[in-house]
Amino acid sequence: MARKIDVADGRAALDAVRAAGAADVKPPRIDLATAVRYLLQLLDEKAPGNSVEVRVPPFGAVQVIQGPRHTRGTPPNVVEMDAATWIAVATGTERWADAAEAGRIHASGTRADLADVLPVRP
Repeated sequence: MARKIDVADGRAALDAVRAAGAADVKPPRIDLATAVRYLLQLLDEKAPGNSVEVRVPPFGAVQVIQGPRHTRGTPPNVVEMDAATWIAVATGTERWADAAEAGRIHASGTRADLADVLPVRP
């Protein structure tokens, strides 16, 4: 992640995304991007490392969880999901297992289960 997102900015973006969801409208892209990146940042702070790559295209990706460092090619442990799913599991409004079982999380590798490190606390 390039620059750190300020806590107030991250929380404001999350609030905007939640408000849009409650109103059943699409959140502004800038708020969605900031919310996703802020939650990825919190995950990185909570579970630093380089063994699992968490991707939320097109907004961001981060390597987390202690373990063997990955430097080239496709990492052996990859987690990918859309922004709405990421926000739900990262904030605890949906359980990791439920989202994975529903097919909204694509995870591969022996370390690709993030249930032990989610939710993060925004």
